[in-house]
Amino acid sequence: MPEFVGAVDQGTTSTRFMIFDHDGNEVARHQLEHAQILPRSGWVEHDPVEIWERTNTVMQNAIRDGGLSASDLAAVGITNQRETTVVWDPATGRPYYNAIVWQDTRTDTIASALERDGHGDTIRRKAGLPPATYFSGGKIKWLMENVDGLREAAESGRAIFGNTDCWVLWNLTGGPDGGIHATDVTNASRTMLMNLETLDWDDELLQIFGIPRRMLPKINPSSHAEAYGQARTSRPLRAAIPITAVLGDQQAATVGQVCFSPGQAKNTYGTGNFLVLNTGTDLVRSQHGLLTTVAYQFGDSPAVYALEGSMAVTGAAVQWLRDQMKIITDAAESERLARTVEDNGGVYFVPAFSGLFAPYWRSDARGAIVGLTRYNTNGHLARATLEAICYQSRDVADAMEQDSGVHLDVLKVDGGVTANDLCMQIQADVLGVPVSRPVVAETTALGAAYAAGLATGFWRDEDELRSHWQESKRWEPQWSEDRRQAGYDEWKKAVQRSLDWVKVT
Repeated sequence: MPEFVGAVDQGTTSTRFMIFDHDGNEVARHQLEHAQILPRSGWVEHDPVEIWERTNTVMQNAIRDGGLSASDLAAVGITNQRETTVVWDPATGRPYYNAIVWQDTRTDTIASALERDGHGDTIRRKAGLPPATYFSGGKIKWLMENVDGLREAAESGRAIFGNTDCWVLWNLTGGPDGGIHATDVTNASRTMLMNLETLDWDDELLQIFGIPRRMLPKINPSSHAEAYGQARTSRPLRAAIPITAVLGDQQAATVGQVCFSPGQAKNTYGTGNFLVLNTGTDLVRSQHGLLTTVAYQFGDSPAVYALEGSMAVTGAAVQWLRDQMKIITDAAESERLARTVEDNGGVYFVPAFSGLFAPYWRSDARGAIVGLTRYNTNGHLARATLEAICYQSRDVADAMEQDSGVHLDVLKVDGGVTANDLCMQIQADVLGVPVSRPVVAETTALGAAYAAGLATGFWRDEDELRSHWQESKRWEPQWSEDRRQAGYDEWKKAVQRSLDWVKVT
C-alpha cells in the first residue's frame, strides 16, 4: 500500500513538489524559481510554459531525491497562486499570452468602470469580492480586448481559461490529449465570476464581464476521489496516480494549519500576506474591506466559508530591499540589519507597489517611505520593512474582528517570513496576541497533501489531521499598550500619504 502523498505547490515565484508521510512529516522536496516578467510599470507576468516545465522537473526530482517511485504515492494534490490568469488553445496547449499575475494592475480601468457602471454591488453580493485588479475576471476581460482573435477563439471553443491550478492539472492529465479542464471552489471563488451560494459560474456575472461560459473550467469540490482524474504523462510520474485535491494556496494553508473550526485563523507570510478566518458553513459578508471566500469543500460535504484579508506586498518588500535597493544580499540579512537599531527611528514604509489590497482596496496607492531624517540608516529602513508586514496584518485583523466579532486569542502563522524571529516578535507586539508557528511551517503544500489524502482514505478524518499539528515556536507580546497604539497611529498616517498617487480613470 502506498505510504506517501505528494503536493504540487505552484507559487508566485517558484514551483515545488513536496512528499509527506502519514504523520505529515516532509520526506522530500524539490523547488525551482521561474522568471518574473515586468514589461512595464504595474504589469507582472509569468510564462505558463516555463511553469509547466518547472512542474515536471520538480516532481521528477523530488521523487528521485526521496528514493521513491510513483507507485509509492497514494495521491497528489495541487495548490497554486490564485487569480493568476492563463488562457490557452486546448488543441495545441499553446498559451495565447503570458499568465497575468495576481499582483498586476493593468486592469485598474476595468475595475473602476465596473464600479462606475453600477456593477460593484452585484459583484460583491454574488461573488463576495470587490471589483479590483487582483481577481481573474478583469484579467480575462483585458485579454479578450487586447489579444487579436482571442474573443472569437473563446466563443468558438478554441480558447479556455484557468488559474495556474487548472493549467497544471490540464497538462498533468494529458494536455491536448484529453487533459481535464477543471478547477475547485476555492480558485473559482477568486474570479468574480462564481456565485458563492450556488458554487457555480453565474450568468449575470459572466454577462457583466463579457466572458463565454464555454471557456471556463468545471468547478469541483476541493477534495474528491474522482473529480480530477489521474496524472498520466510519461514524465515525471511514469505511472497513473490519482489527483484528488485542488486548492488555492491560502485555502490550502488553512487546511495545513488545521483551521477546521469556525473562529480559527491563520496568516501566511509569502510574497504577500493572507489572513484567513474560518466562518463555517455560514456566509459572512464583509462590511470592512475583507473578502468573503470559500475556505474548502471536502467531497460531498457543504462548503466551508472564510473571511480573508489579502495584502499584496509583504515578503516582496524584503525582496525589493535585496533586488532593487541592494541593501541586503539575502532575505535573512533583513533581520540582522533590522537588529542594528532599537526601533524604526520614526520611519514607516508602506509598500503599495501594486496599490493597497485589504482592507483599503486602493489601486491609486503607491509605495511611500515617510518620516526620514538624516539620523536614519539602512537599519531603520530594514526594520520599517518588517514592521510594514506586521502593520498590514494588524489592519486586516482589526477589520476581521469588526466583521465577525471574533477576537483572536492566538495567530497561527506559516510561510517563509516566519523564519525571521524579529518579524514574528514585532507581529506579536503589533497585534497584542501570541503568534504561533507550527513544526511544518510550509503548510500550503501540506494542506494540499492533507486534502488529497482525505479523499483517498489515506487520512481518516479532520480529527486525525488535528492530532498531527505541533507548535514549533511561540512569540508573546512585549510592547505596552501605549507603544502599540502610538505605532499603529503613525502607520495609519503613513498609509494616508501613499494614496492618490496614480490617477485611475
